[in-house]
Amino acid sequence: MGPVKLEIRNLTKAYPGILALRDFSAVFHGGKVYALLGKNGSGKSTFVKCLSGAVVPTSGQILLDGRPVSFRTPVDAAQEGFAVVYQELSLILDFTVAENILLGRYVMTGPGGRTIDWRKTNRQAAEILESLKIDIPVTTRVADLSVGQRQVIEIAKAMAQNPRVLFLDEPTSALARHEIESLMDVVRTSRDQGVVVIFITHKLSEIRGIADYVTVLRDNTHVGTVPISEATPKMVVHMMFGETALQSRPADLPVRDEVRLKVCGLTRANKYENIDFEVHAGEILGIAGMLGAGRSELLRGIFGADPIDAGHIVINGETVTRPSIQTMKRLGLGMTMENRKDEGLIQIMSIQDNLCMAGIDAVGRGGFISNARQAPVTRRWIERLQIRAPDPMMEVQSLSGGNQQKVVVGSWLNTDPSVMFFDEPTRGIDIQAKQQIFQIMWELSRKGLSVVFVSSELEELLEVCHRIIIMESGRFIDEVRDPENTTIDQLYALCMAEAAR
Repeated sequence: MGPVKLEIRNLTKAYPGILALRDFSAVFHGGKVYALLGKNGSGKSTFVKCLSGAVVPTSGQILLDGRPVSFRTPVDAAQEGFAVVYQELSLILDFTVAENILLGRYVMTGPGGRTIDWRKTNRQAAEILESLKIDIPVTTRVADLSVGQRQVIEIAKAMAQNPRVLFLDEPTSALARHEIESLMDVVRTSRDQGVVVIFITHKLSEIRGIADYVTVLRDNTHVGTVPISEATPKMVVHMMFGETALQSRPADLPVRDEVRLKVCGLTRANKYENIDFEVHAGEILGIAGMLGAGRSELLRGIFGADPIDAGHIVINGETVTRPSIQTMKRLGLGMTMENRKDEGLIQIMSIQDNLCMAGIDAVGRGGFISNARQAPVTRRWIERLQIRAPDPMMEVQSLSGGNQQKVVVGSWLNTDPSVMFFDEPTRGIDIQAKQQIFQIMWELSRKGLSVVFVSSELEELLEVCHRIIIMESGRFIDEVRDPENTTIDQLYALCMAEAAR
């Protein structure tokens, strides 16, 4: 059988009031790797869902080797040879590598074929790993593997179904630097077996050694596909963003001389290395970088949520070598976590309880709390942050994402911090709520607080920050001191560790 040819003709997916994918047309060839790029909301996920059977397109055609195919379920897509490896892994940790790779397709024996032949099952799984040049014992429990090893096992699981089209959704986002090349080797082997590989990523610098073509989506439309040899950062970013107009931060936010936070040589193995920076009073410092750069891990290390291996932190003049959340909170640091639902809020508790959570010591008396003491605090933050809450005693999970985020912010502002970390505070919230979060940051700056802001939406950093540090693979690689005179194209190119030319 020759190389696969996948042809997409005018693929469209519409929801009530939303056109999620519009007239996507392209041709993909087997034995090639296509890097699928586009900012959040550009239509990448919808495209993959249409081709994996997760959603049914509104119109358009999918042709495999000239033959029209259509899918109503993921099972339909899998039977035609379409496989997806999602960013969130689906392995069963307590099962072995072989059990995961051949899940549901074990070699059976005995009367009626009701007994699993583990010897043959393990041998078959070993042959699959060998064909992909993966050196991991098939009897190893997946829970004992590193994240990178689990990722390649996920690919092996997909390849065990002999796919003709393989989608990889941000496969390196959670990997350490030394694990990425191992995964790339597996991708190359899959490509060499004649599979169409569509590699969803934000990291152009990372895929230069693996992709043959770059396919770009913008505003739910296929902008174009170009050979990797022609895909300069400037060209690709322009394809992704077009002409982007950004607002600017208010002019009355001066940065003061006082250093509130200083980080010296902070290191955590395989996460970040030898990080140095400082933040002044009134300054909003942005940290930019692609997924997996180590931004959130760094903030968690400083905040004391995760351990550090080396370095120290100076906050408000006090040196800390072993940060803990309790210590950093006492010294004036607050942080809204990236995963607000699991780490920022207790979903089944009330809005009032969540608003008072971080500052419980100030609200309580003698280890006890009461509605009488919580209620005025709750009213103050609901009014100040414009939280849309008809009843503060409602469960916080009843609120929209934007209002939940404001509850998290209010909870930490209740601790009277001098430094605030915002880790992806605008993820999953609407434009109006985003602007309200920005206004909160600007107000904190105006009052002399220091703010560190991590966002995957680079436009937000240009709009909000005084200064932006660029992070890649756990290191600071560059700095933007004049965001107001920096374009999104330039910032994106810096994040990809390449100069825009």
